[in-house]
Amino acid sequence: MQRQGQMEADGSTTPRRTAPTQRARAVPQREGSIPARAAEFAREVRSELRQVAWPTRGEVVNSSTVVMITLVLLVGLIFLLNYVFSRGVIFLFKT
Repeated sequence: MQRQGQMEADGSTTPRRTAPTQRARAVPQREGSIPARAAEFAREVRSELRQVAWPTRGEVVNSSTVVMITLVLLVGLIFLLNYVFSRGVIFLFKT
């Protein structure tokens, strides 16, 4: 709680502020042509994609393997449950 500013180092709580809060001002939209805005958007996307921590080839292969094995197991379980319940219903309503 000390990191959040709710408690002092000695353990006492900080008094609450009673001053009115200021509202954030709306940022005015920049005017510009559509191609200029599209180019700026592309630059910003490229900048953000440089900051992404991309997985290595081994991590992708490992994750894909885990997903495929899980998928096969769940499909098998659902198939088995469907088969068992359908046979049970057919047995119950057999005349």
